[in-house]
Amino acid sequence: MAAFRPKSRTDLKVSMENTDDGNEAECGLEVALMVMGGKWKALILYHLRSGPRRFSDLKRLVTGISEKVLVQQLRELAVSDMLVRHDYHQVPPKVDYTMTPFGLTLVETLRPLCEWGVEHRARITPHQRPPA
Repeated sequence: MAAFRPKSRTDLKVSMENTDDGNEAECGLEVALMVMGGKWKALILYHLRSGPRRFSDLKRLVTGISEKVLVQQLRELAVSDMLVRHDYHQVPPKVDYTMTPFGLTLVETLRPLCEWGVEHRARITPHQRPPA
């Protein structure tokens, strides 16, 4: 059987099982990828798992991300109720980001992916890695 290689997001409707009436039941992967899809969101969520982080901390930890994209990704994660933005309304400005309980449920699902990546890091050759 050939490996499934999605060409677009709409191709990610993955069927994991058939129901008794022959209709395919959709996998929840589509929903999870809708929330955390893309190159940066999983990394942002990973770095927020241990507690609040300021914007500058996230910029430093998520190497290669631009400020514009980081702001956009943080806003999208906040809209999805994955994190909360705390503005302390002070001078100089102080803002931090914290995972919500709902967001923590998604972060827990990333642990096996992290472990898989650590275990297979050496096998992924430089030409297979996505560009930074």
